[in-house]
Amino acid sequence: MTDYSEATLATKEKLAADLRLVIADAEELLQITSSQTGDKVAELRARVAENLRVARAKLSDADAAIRDKAREAARATDDYVHENPWRSIGIAAGAGLLVGLLIGRR
Repeated sequence: MTDYSEATLATKEKLAADLRLVIADAEELLQITSSQTGDKVAELRARVAENLRVARAKLSDADAAIRDKAREAARATDDYVHENPWRSIGIAAGAGLLVGLLIGRR
């Protein structure tokens, strides 16, 4: 996977997490204002409820896209390892050695 793809995936994950937080806050606001009456409040609550419905749908789509990208990356990695087993073992051993050296320096 390229650096651009990884950055895009990380951005989408951050956006999805932020959207989940906004949805939770909006739902809490709707619960808190449920006892308020009046035409303006009812209109606002209806608009917020519709926006929440749309946000949930978009979040669901974003989650699906993130899962698809993760599956695609896993599939590509699996294909690479099957096509280049010795190179993969060498890379894993090198990474293990590097991590061991870094941990040993502490």
